[in-house]
Amino acid sequence: MPHKTLAIVNQKGGVGKTTTTANLGIGLANSGKKVLLVDCDPQASLTVSLGYSQPDELKVTLADLLKKVLLDEPFQPTDGILPHAEGVDLLPANIALSGMEVSLVNAMSRETILKQYLEPVRKSYDYILIDCMPSLGMLTINALAAADSVLIPVQAQYLPAKGMEQLLQTIGKVRRQINPALQIDGILLEMVDNRTNYARDMAALLKETYGGKLRIFDAEIPHSIRAAEISAEGKSIYSHDPNGKVAEAYRSLTKEVLGFEKQRAQREAGLGRCTFLGISSDGIRYAEKPLRFKKSARCCMI
Repeated sequence: MPHKTLAIVNQKGGVGKTTTTANLGIGLANSGKKVLLVDCDPQASLTVSLGYSQPDELKVTLADLLKKVLLDEPFQPTDGILPHAEGVDLLPANIALSGMEVSLVNAMSRETILKQYLEPVRKSYDYILIDCMPSLGMLTINALAAADSVLIPVQAQYLPAKGMEQLLQTIGKVRRQINPALQIDGILLEMVDNRTNYARDMAALLKETYGGKLRIFDAEIPHSIRAAEISAEGKSIYSHDPNGKVAEAYRSLTKEVLGFEKQRAQREAGLGRCTFLGISSDGIRYAEKPLRFKKSARCCMI
């Protein structure tokens, strides 16, 4: 299987990006894959949730390595990478990364600094998962420029769903101008509470709006207090509550991601029907059939 870099992105905070990055990554590691998790958020939520509770005390973080790329200084692919007990590696972040966001604005090739760092690193991993910050700033653009594909976690509520429109515009712009190969793997519904009519209605609305144009993963991550506890534990949901509904949902997501990669490999080999999702220069396309954006909402229509 080829090496893959996957950006977990949504400019809305609190939709489950970090939880999904950690648990999908560890799920892939449990399936025998070599996985690197990259914390691309100055808040360092991924770093803290994996047990490094004082990220500002770490000697080497993503900010230090991006600075080396900016200054054209040498570095080793293993610099700064930390192990985790559940089989993944972590490239941590801390508040210094917020200063790097400012530095990137005036840098040459500013959109591809993260990609330049990851090029020698990715050959050691089957999957690199990037936990993006909750904005569409320069660090997120760097993540999209470095990624092969995007996974979009969306909370089953109105405002997070509404923010999808701006995100899809940004992804389309990155594909047109910086990373033509960028694909959208799909939308993941997070914090779904099927006990309420509102949550069920919002999930149905998202599927109705985007389901014909973008993949929506069958796995839905349910709302759970046990899932909220894992950030303080420094471990995944598989260790914290292995038999719970959230752990089972992430196992299902992991299987979908692995199955999706198998489908893509078959498609590229000409062995299967194209079911891949991506963004063309003028919008979003499903399989080989081009789609165009509706001007009012910038959503894609056949």
